[in-house]
Formats: sequence, C-alpha cells, structure tokens
Amino acid sequence: MTFKTLNEPEPSGLPGASRRGFLGGAAAMSGFALAVQPVTAETIVTDATGLTAGMAEIAAPDGNIPAYRAYPEGKPAAPVVLVVSEIFGVHEHIKDVCRRLARLGYYAIAVEFFIRHGDVGKAPDMMAVQTIVGQTPDAQVMSDCDAAVAFAKSEGALTDRLAITGFCWGGRIVWLYAAHNPGLKAGVAWYGRVAGPKDDKRPRHPLDMPEQIKAPVLGLYGGQDQGIPVDGVQKLAAAVKAAGGKAEIVVYPDAPHAFHADYRPSYREGPAKDGWARLQAWLKANGV
Repeated sequence: MTFKTLNEPEPSGLPGASRRGFLGGAAAMSGFALAVQPVTAETIVTDATGLTAGMAEIAAPDGNIPAYRAYPEGKPAAPVVLVVSEIFGVHEHIKDVCRRLARLGYYAIAVEFFIRHGDVGKAPDMMAVQTIVGQTPDAQVMSDCDAAVAFAKSEGALTDRLAITGFCWGGRIVWLYAAHNPGLKAGVAWYGRVAGPKDDKRPRHPLDMPEQIKAPVLGLYGGQDQGIPVDGVQKLAAAVKAAGGKAEIVVYPDAPHAFHADYRPSYREGPAKDGWARLQAWLKANGV
C-alpha cells in the first residue's frame, strides 16, 4: 500500500481549545455541506494548535480515497478512533470531532466514503445527497474502514487499541464494523439505525447479526428521535448480550435525532456533553 499526506489549513488563533461562534458566509460554505446550510451559532470549533491535522489520501483496493486525520503533534503512536460521518460527509464538524479526540490523546481518522459516487459536500439538497449515499455499499465502507486502519498503522498509530464512533448514518456503520473487525476494542454509535429496508448494497442491518457483534458497543439515542424507534435499539442490545457480546444503550428522553450535531438546530448541549463524557469512559473501560 502507498499513502500520501496532503496539507490543509486548519483553524488557528482561537482562544483556548475550542470556541463557539457564528460561521457564516464563505467560511460556512467552504467548511460544511451545502445541504446543511445555514450553520447555527452553536457551532464548536476546536483549535488545531499542538496537533498534526489535515487531509490525507489512503489506499483502498480500487484507488486512493481522501480522509481527514488528527493526532497530538509529534505523537502518532496513539490509540486509533475511526470517526464515521453522517450522510453529509467529512465536513468541518466531523473534522472538529477528530480534533477533539486528538486533544484527548487519540489518533482520529475520518474517511470520505461517498466520494466514488459524488461529492456530498457540494450536493445542493437532501435528495442529491441521498442519491449519492444510496450508491455506497456496506461492503465498500467496511473495506474503507480497514484501509483507514492500515493508513493509521503506517503512520505509527496503535491499531491494536482500535475504536470506532459514528453519527446517524455513521452510527449504523459502528454496529456493522463491530461485527466485521474482530480486532475492534470498542464502538460508540450515536443515533444509528439498526433496522430498515434491504437491497444489494445494504443486505443486512445490525439487528440481523447480533451474534456477530463482538466488540463492546455503546449506543447513544434520543427519546424524541422520530426515525429510530428506541425499542428496536433496546432489542438489538438485548440480543447482543444474549449472544455473549457487550452492548449498552443510553436514551436521552427529550433529545431529538442528531443531538450531538452542534452546527444544526437539533443540537442539545446537555445530552451532547453527557454523551461525549460517556464516550471517553467507554473507550477507556475497554482498553482504548
């Protein structure tokens, strides 16, 4: 495999490790997917000072694909966290999540899974985004995650201490990757679907394979999520436990879908902060 690192400007000069502020105009348009404009005033921006952070190309079986990675400057030998985006791709919020994890001492990497089929960042509306995402097979995503792990290892990261976290579309991927990679130590799924329609690109859902989910998974869900019934998620966790695995579900009763997405109106500060604290505890408890 060959790997190529690309340089990318990062936010700097921000007071402290992070700040909130309105990201409007050209900055918002360049940093976030068109389909999620406008970006809200709650958006968190994490300073990259003291980090190595930027875009890279990683080698997949069918060619190089872009990814964003961040880790403590000069210290790539850190535990690895795969960060899986929503359907909007690796925009500024997902990059920021990587920087937040890097500030905690992790090597965090987020892959642009959809790029073979189109640029979701430039898609003008949800229909266009869904068309691109709908062409992305689960098997390709699993392979791309494996390629990201290989890239991290090539940079000196500690891939024997591997975790994954993901949001919405990426939350579902967390459950699937916990069944795919026997070397995974932990997963944290933020409001990811566990059941749904099937096709040739999505032949199985997490609820179809509880016995294969061996890595411990923490699921963080909103009680007011109109698209993901909590009883289905609880059913999956019970089935995973019955099969000898480890799964824990936390439901925030008043939270909607996408409550961690601080750049969107769905953001809920309390559940988001609590979920982030639980993520850290879960990773440490499971050796990451």
